[in-house]
Amino acid sequence: MKLVLTGAAGRLGSYLREPLAKMATSLVSTDIADDIGKLYEGETYIKGDLASLDDMMKVLEGADMVIHFGAYVDEGPFEKLLGPNFVGAYNIWEAAYQHKLKRVVYASSIHAVGMYPKNEFIGTDVPHRPDTFYGLAKCFAEDLGRMYWEKRGLESVHMRILSCAQVTNARALGSWLSYDDLIQLVQRCIDTPVTGFSVIYGVSNNDRAPVDNALASFIGYRPKDNAEQFAKEVLANEPPMDNQDPGNMCHGGPFASVKLGEGATASMGIVDDAKKT
Repeated sequence: MKLVLTGAAGRLGSYLREPLAKMATSLVSTDIADDIGKLYEGETYIKGDLASLDDMMKVLEGADMVIHFGAYVDEGPFEKLLGPNFVGAYNIWEAAYQHKLKRVVYASSIHAVGMYPKNEFIGTDVPHRPDTFYGLAKCFAEDLGRMYWEKRGLESVHMRILSCAQVTNARALGSWLSYDDLIQLVQRCIDTPVTGFSVIYGVSNNDRAPVDNALASFIGYRPKDNAEQFAKEVLANEPPMDNQDPGNMCHGGPFASVKLGEGATASMGIVDDAKKT
């Protein structure tokens, strides 16, 4: 089958390109970067802007599925997210529908439900509760996906990723998604025969995982990694937590405590360990 990966120049995209190229007959990677370095066997690169329907129509032509990771990946003013995150989602779904793709596999986020208290063990069926404009864009794409399934028969799986980065803080002991588990999750979202509209949390097999994937069990995602291996070191270096700070008390972490329109990722200590080709 022919797969398309958006956001291929990003950190998570860098770990998905090789396994997707091996999984597909051909892989089209796309982003707004001029290039993404050396390509894997069976992979081609097309520069494209998510905010342009014409670009997405070109990129998705002849594809069977699209794995949509492209976005502005932080909180910011609504106007900054409007093109890549809101309009971009519409363009992906509309181009996928016009080209008769089978499925959209979408990188949603915990931030679609980020204002739920962390002591609530939430399932995939809880109502939206976004913590930022960024989270609101994820809610929009999830609702878009449901509508395109119910009105137009286009399947989609929405992976609410918690935190796919090195474990450097106490929150990540529950929210960590390892790169190996990310790859497995995406593969299961692609090769599950029938999905309709589905939501699944992107989280590893952590002892402290704060979300419930029971309703998405049919997808066959069985994470193997556990952040508890990092607990002793992380907790020894963690200062006492303010239990009145939404950043500590809500699923969205720092995104739950920042003012709307202000960036949150700079405070999260994310290590840029993108895979190099």
